[in-house]
Amino acid sequence: MRLTVLGSGSSVPHPSRTSSAYWLETEKGSLMLDCAPSALFRAAQEKLDWPNLDAIWISHFHLDHLGGLPSMLFSMKYAPQTQFRKKPLRIFGPRGLTNLLERINDSNSYRLFDQPFPLEIIEVEPFEDFYPIDGIKAVALKTPHTEESMAITLINSSENKITFTSDTGFSTAISAFAHSADLFILECSFVKSKPTNSHLEISEAMHLIRHAKPQKAMLTHFYPEWDSVNFDEIIEEFSPNCALIEAKDGLRIEIV
Repeated sequence: MRLTVLGSGSSVPHPSRTSSAYWLETEKGSLMLDCAPSALFRAAQEKLDWPNLDAIWISHFHLDHLGGLPSMLFSMKYAPQTQFRKKPLRIFGPRGLTNLLERINDSNSYRLFDQPFPLEIIEVEPFEDFYPIDGIKAVALKTPHTEESMAITLINSSENKITFTSDTGFSTAISAFAHSADLFILECSFVKSKPTNSHLEISEAMHLIRHAKPQKAMLTHFYPEWDSVNFDEIIEEFSPNCALIEAKDGLRIEIV
């Protein structure tokens, strides 16, 4: 499996970090994790096969994670590259996703559901196994961010495991959910003295990593305050027990 970071930033505009989106490629298909407003264009910039994207995971309904989905559907409806597509595009997310997209669709004559290919929207419950693409089993965990927000764990046929928190506050349940992951992707919005309990700062993220004991961990969803510190020096203060990666737009990681 290969993960491409499309967006490693937050909702705050940044010259080198766009909002949350990640592209997972396997031998059998592709899955986008979150869909920021810039997601489709970032996929094109990275020369990814966006016309044949198999599935999308939406972690919650904040616009820096979902805002690109309506525009993506609008683009794919008219793009020459998708006019002869036959396979379905499957969109997975929390309860309420269908209603939200219907309300956006009905706000104008967008006809987002009238695609040249089949479109499926599947609402997921916590701890319910589902299969977003062939060969990948997934399960979601409720997180303390919004009413609907969920983390996701993905496991392939070789038992390689990826856990993606998306936005979350601190919860020890996340460590158990991500335990022994080959790649643990977790937000770290703030360095310290976070202004809200619905995100993580570095000491909390490192606590979750220590208890999850992954092979690799990647911090992401950085607010601009991270620009004023040295990432490596901050991380060293916590003596990480695994390889720890700073997410950057365009970064590619192989999971084997």
